[in-house]
Amino acid sequence: MTALALTNYGHFTTLRVEDGAVRGLALHLDRLVRDCSAVFGAELDPERVRAYVREAVDGREAMDGRETADGRPGALTVRVTVFDPALDITRPAEGAADPHVLVTTRPAGSLFPAPLRVTARPYRRDAAGVKHVALFGQLALRRAARSAGFDDVLFTEAGGTEAGGLVAEGCTWNVGFVDGDGQVVWPRAEVLSGVTMRLLRAARPAALVRPVATAELPAMRAVFATNAAIGVRAVRAIDGLRFPDDDPVLAELREAYLAIPPERL
Repeated sequence: MTALALTNYGHFTTLRVEDGAVRGLALHLDRLVRDCSAVFGAELDPERVRAYVREAVDGREAMDGRETADGRPGALTVRVTVFDPALDITRPAEGAADPHVLVTTRPAGSLFPAPLRVTARPYRRDAAGVKHVALFGQLALRRAARSAGFDDVLFTEAGGTEAGGLVAEGCTWNVGFVDGDGQVVWPRAEVLSGVTMRLLRAARPAALVRPVATAELPAMRAVFATNAAIGVRAVRAIDGLRFPDDDPVLAELREAYLAIPPERL
């Protein structure tokens, strides 16, 4: 824990466990394996991680006895963090890495929670394709957004011909749009490709992936956020722009997500 607190070097994935199963479990495990190679230059056994998660979930359910109204175990948000407790901040590349696995759990919130009001701010995460633990920059912007009365922050990046730049991603979520023709559009940018977004893109392969300029936002019919904890969450406003949260395409996306078979731990 000292290494995480003082050095803050590692990577993680967050998944939602319901009834001992996870949508996109294989993708979460693949991410951990891929990022472990990128961050530590080391191999990670996905089956070992899977066993750790199963043990943590079983222990949590036995400890607190959480159940839903129909008697099933309640949903949990599980974070798997990979770090090296022996890593030295002054000599981080000295010696072979020995990544350890930390599994933490907390009660999950409701799937598809209330719509978001966000503010757009320019920001690009370090090593955007890796889900790493260095979260200060994005959390500082989330904190500022919430202090200003918004729920969260949407990141933009320079590019294209528009003065406002291009839409990238949310603080800890991917963003998607429904254009005026009812077509789902995912921004093409340097972002973390989230598991939920990848599942939805596979479920709806006709969706477009292209650069989305901030100048286009007023023409969008609806906006939504995705990650493992929230599924598909409507975005009601981006700064002064307002969007409906009951667009039928959002309901279709939620149905498509729920239709994805969860994988047993």
